[in-house]
Amino acid sequence: MAAPPGGAGIVWQTPANPPEPHDYVIRNGRRYVRPYYFEFISHVKNRWAGKTIVDLFTDEFKGRSREYYARAVKCGRLQVDGQMVHKDYIVKSSQKISHFLHRHEPPVFAGDISILQNEVDVVTICKPASVPVHPCGQYRKNTVVGILQAEHGLTPLFPVHRLDRLVSGLLIFAKNAERAECFRQQIEAGLLQKEYVAKVVGVFPDGEQTVDANVNFNAREGRSTVEISGGAGKETNGKQALTRFQRICTDGTHSIVLCKPVTGRTHQIRIHLKHTGYPIANDELYLSGDFCPRSIKGTSASTEMAPSDSDNSAAEHGSKDAETDEGFDIDPMCTNCPNLAPVGYDGDEEGLWLHCVRYTGPDWSYECPYPDWAFLDSVSTKKMKL
Repeated sequence: MAAPPGGAGIVWQTPANPPEPHDYVIRNGRRYVRPYYFEFISHVKNRWAGKTIVDLFTDEFKGRSREYYARAVKCGRLQVDGQMVHKDYIVKSSQKISHFLHRHEPPVFAGDISILQNEVDVVTICKPASVPVHPCGQYRKNTVVGILQAEHGLTPLFPVHRLDRLVSGLLIFAKNAERAECFRQQIEAGLLQKEYVAKVVGVFPDGEQTVDANVNFNAREGRSTVEISGGAGKETNGKQALTRFQRICTDGTHSIVLCKPVTGRTHQIRIHLKHTGYPIANDELYLSGDFCPRSIKGTSASTEMAPSDSDNSAAEHGSKDAETDEGFDIDPMCTNCPNLAPVGYDGDEEGLWLHCVRYTGPDWSYECPYPDWAFLDSVSTKKMKL
C-alpha cells in the first residue's frame, strides 16, 4: 500500500485490522463505531476506462460531489496503482484505484449479543435486530461477526445461515471450516428445518396454511414480489418458494404466527405473509403497495468505494486536530464529521417483528428464546413454552 496520505499520524485500516472493544460507543440505545481511516480498493472496469479519475468517481459513486473528488485527488486520497495522480488523469482498464477516507459506520441497536451455546466447534447466539451478520456495504465492525470478535474473542466464525439485518433471533456459527462444510452439505441435501415467529396484522386463519409461490427479488429496489403462474407458456423469473404457517395465538388485532420456510429465498417469509393478506405488522416495506426504499433513508449498505453521504465538509465544523466528546479526530475532508453516524442515517428505524427461534438438523437442534413482542397474552405464553 502507498504511504498514507494526510500525514504520518493517520493509521489506515484494512480488513486485516480486527475490531476491538474500544472501537464502540454506546449512546441513547445505539451502538456506534468510532470513525476510522480506511482504504477502499477497486479495479477499473472496461466501461470506466478512458474517463478521468474525477469523472469516474463523480459518475459512478454519486454519494459525494465533483468538488469533493477533485480535492481528494489533489491531496492524495484518490490514487491509481498506489500513486498520486492529477485530476485529469485518464484511467485504464484493470488499474487499481484506492479511495482513502474517514469511515463512519451506521449505528445499530445496542442490545447484547447473547451467547446461547458455546460448543467445541459450534457457537449459537441470539442476534439483535438491526445488526448485520457479517461485513457488507457501510458495515464492518458494527456486525455480529465483528462484535463477537471484539467482545468475546470468537474468531474465526463461519455463518451457517444468515438473517436479514432487521430480523432477530437464532444464528449458528461453525468454529472451523470442517464443521461449516458439514452444515453446508446438510443444507444442500434439504435436511434442515427452520422455524420463525412473526407478529402479523389481523386474525390469521387457524390450521396450517401453505404458500407455494415463486419469489422474485429485485436487488435494485431491495424487495421481493410473488409470481403467480400465468399458465402454460408464460415464463416466470422468480425462484420456487414454499412456506408453511401456523397461527399460535391472536388478540383480535394481531396474530403470532409460526413460520416454517422450506426454501430460503430473499424476504420469503415477509412476502409470503403479505401474499396471504397478513403482512408483518411493522414491515413498512410490505405493508402496502407504496414504499420508500431504506437506501433512500441512508440505512441500507451503499457502495463501498463511496458510502452515501452529502458533501458537507467538516472543515466548517473544526480542524483536523479537534476532538469530539466521543474521542475521535475530526477530519476536515470527511463529509460525515463531526457526527458519529453517517449523514442521512434514519435513527427512527425499528427491528422487524420476525424472529428465528429454531434450526433442526439430522442429529442436532438449536433454539432461541421468543422475543417480548411475541407474547400477546397468557395463552400465547403457555403455548410457546410447550
